[in-house]
Amino acid sequence: MSSIGTGYDLSASTYSPDGRVFQVEYAFKAVDNSGTCIGLRVKDGVVLAVEKLVPSKLLVKNANKRIMSADRHVGIATAGLMADGRHLVNRARSEAKNYRDIYKSPAPAAVIAERMAQYVQAYTLYSYVRPFGVAAIVAVMDQTGPGLFMIEPSGVYNGYYACAVGKGKQVAKTELEKLKLSEMTVEEAVKHAARIIYTVHDDVKDKDFELELSWICEASGGQHEFVPKGIADEAERLAKASLQDDDDMEEDTNA
Repeated sequence: MSSIGTGYDLSASTYSPDGRVFQVEYAFKAVDNSGTCIGLRVKDGVVLAVEKLVPSKLLVKNANKRIMSADRHVGIATAGLMADGRHLVNRARSEAKNYRDIYKSPAPAAVIAERMAQYVQAYTLYSYVRPFGVAAIVAVMDQTGPGLFMIEPSGVYNGYYACAVGKGKQVAKTELEKLKLSEMTVEEAVKHAARIIYTVHDDVKDKDFELELSWICEASGGQHEFVPKGIADEAERLAKASLQDDDDMEEDTNA
């Protein structure tokens, strides 16, 4: 059976002889080439963190954010093609607004995640469209408490206590598995999220990046917003100090 996409990767509606849809796999590659995104669901909220790679020093700082709000209680972090991410967030905004118009209440976490996933999955079915080259981490605070979901380019979605996507996802997942998330507050989660993003960043291949941090918690009134500058700056300072300590220990070991 063929392990390459020759002849079977011309359409998202075509299966290879071994049951693979190559265009969907290529979409996953686009996500894996992006900066790392992580989400942490803790006892009193959800924290999102993004390693937004900066390809040019001419770009305006803090522009083209990868963390966006779909509703007052819904935050979305995207990894992959930025234009696809914006389109998907706009769809989530439409779904959240439609739910409010019909039911006169904010959309539950599972409803937002399911509707976004169905929309993404529809783009894997037809030959005249291509799959989304983006994965989305969705943070929601509803009546049942905090919720965290990840939607993949295939349209698969799952609920998580913590998740990671992007080029540094394997290292990030290893770090996330070490955390006691059920005992952690959002303030502590912000510090760990910043540390993990700095840990996975590759200084050799990717020189510059901006750290984006947002949360939904009791401190934010149950609304999605970016972490206050003072808290974010402190988390970033501690992350840099932790990274420097690790480098010093490695140098001592090698000496």
